[in-house]
Amino acid sequence: MKRLRTLPALLLVLPLAAHAARPMITDDARVVDPRSCQLETWTKHNANSDEYWALPGCNVGENLELTYGGALTREDGDSNTTDVILQAKTLFRPLTTNNYGIGLVVGHARHPSVDEKSSMLGDAYAYMPASFSLANDALILHVNLGWLHEKAEHQNKLTWGVGSETRLNERLQAIAEVFGDDREHPFYQVGLRYWLVRERVQIDTTYGNRMDQGNEDRWLSVGLRLLSPQLWH
Repeated sequence: MKRLRTLPALLLVLPLAAHAARPMITDDARVVDPRSCQLETWTKHNANSDEYWALPGCNVGENLELTYGGALTREDGDSNTTDVILQAKTLFRPLTTNNYGIGLVVGHARHPSVDEKSSMLGDAYAYMPASFSLANDALILHVNLGWLHEKAEHQNKLTWGVGSETRLNERLQAIAEVFGDDREHPFYQVGLRYWLVRERVQIDTTYGNRMDQGNEDRWLSVGLRLLSPQLWH
């Protein structure tokens, strides 16, 4: 199996916050509610492969969100576990209405199907998400700046992302974002999110591609996100 192109987009900013979550890659300055959990699942159809993701995460206290999950990828008739993610997120200043927030994310990713060695070491990343609420949350802007160490390529990258959430009504949001690193052409993504059950069940769909690079890196995704109430005291 050839090395997949999905990792740079995913590791840039894993979308695991309470509201600006899947399908956005650009993260926000929010975490899941204290002592509660979420499950984000989605399928991603690429030009030459299909990915099936599951990322469960919990806020284990008041301000520490831990996530562990990964992806199964089907390509050329074969299915393999291609990504395993472990991530921690905390906030220095939570995002509130008509204000701003800022946080820190650190994480680690392994790629079992392309790592010829059995080493547990993989890619490492860190970034700072900042978010800005405008017009009573009708428009929320996100900016990310971070670092990614790619083990296979033995190189470090500066990563970045800029995204927006626009409220269309009480249940529906439009999203748009551009994200990338300092070495390659950036990606863009646009889509919609809809609350089937407010603050509990959300679905989404998106289209994305790499800028100025034809259709080789394009993708379509459909996702489901489940949020729990407080699970322990």
